[in-house]
Amino acid sequence: MGQAGMKNNWKRNTRYMGVFAVLAAVFCMIVVLNINTGNVQISVPEILRILFLKKGTQVQMNIIWKIRLPRVLMAGILGGALALSGFLLQTFFRNPIAGPYVLGISSGAKMVLAVVTIIWSGHIASMPVSLNVLTSFAGSMLCMLFVLFFAGKVKSMATLLVVGVMIGNICSAVTDFMINFANEAQIVNLTHWSLGTFSGASWTNLKAATVLILITFILTFLTAKPMSAYQLGEDYAKSMGINIKIFRIILITLASMLSACVTAFAGPIAFVGIAVPHITKLLFGTAKPIVMIPAVTMCGSIFCMACDLIARTALAPSELSIGTVTSVIGAPIVIWLMVGRKHER
Repeated sequence: MGQAGMKNNWKRNTRYMGVFAVLAAVFCMIVVLNINTGNVQISVPEILRILFLKKGTQVQMNIIWKIRLPRVLMAGILGGALALSGFLLQTFFRNPIAGPYVLGISSGAKMVLAVVTIIWSGHIASMPVSLNVLTSFAGSMLCMLFVLFFAGKVKSMATLLVVGVMIGNICSAVTDFMINFANEAQIVNLTHWSLGTFSGASWTNLKAATVLILITFILTFLTAKPMSAYQLGEDYAKSMGINIKIFRIILITLASMLSACVTAFAGPIAFVGIAVPHITKLLFGTAKPIVMIPAVTMCGSIFCMACDLIARTALAPSELSIGTVTSVIGAPIVIWLMVGRKHER
């Protein structure tokens, strides 16, 4: 490697470290803001004293440890998972507009989970965590199989995205139909959950989500090298000894698992999986998986925590659904992406 190449590598690595450092600072700031902001204001010194010394009034301790902290951490973990799922799907389909919500994967998870909840005759929160995740994963994989089936039939990526939207609409229609068989309490619960929410996050669910997503994140990171080869084309990947069929199955399974975890614990959340990977690429100036996998996860965490803060405070004491806020922010980005791709052609 020549001197110019070493200089370019140094510049790139410096940029990566600089952006990661800024994101880490923003992450900490958003966490503090989420804990600080609400009907009961808690100052930063008091927050630090409660978190690290466990000293404070009982009311403040309960607000932070039982309500705000698990909620902001859940938003961060699930936001990162959703963004990473979007990145994997965009890599698989080689299209920046692909995402779990647009392709109907989130709607499939919502449909199956809603049906099982009604049969269970209880609330989603009262169901075993394992059952929530398994049913969501089954719904995600079901819709993904339909998308993959049509992917082999249509040549245009735009047509495939329309197919994904139609599959999502069908799943939503089935969910709405099944809600007619639910009791009044279930209807309220399912309607609130189907719009996406981090309210009611508990330490039990947070621990389960963390374990599942951390395992999936590690497995995803281990695919960084073959993913880099896959980005350069299937022929190149094959020349590097990668089994394309198996690798595609791995990508789809990981993306579906991440999306299923989000739907199981917070409901379907729109546009995060599409918008965040693109924003991350602009920040880092690269699409290398070894950089993008941790970067897109961190950006997704920040994005969802910021959106949840807006959802809690914009119309306080009323609370917006997280899906409403992410749609308002994410939809314009998706429109911009589609318009930009049209101009490129």
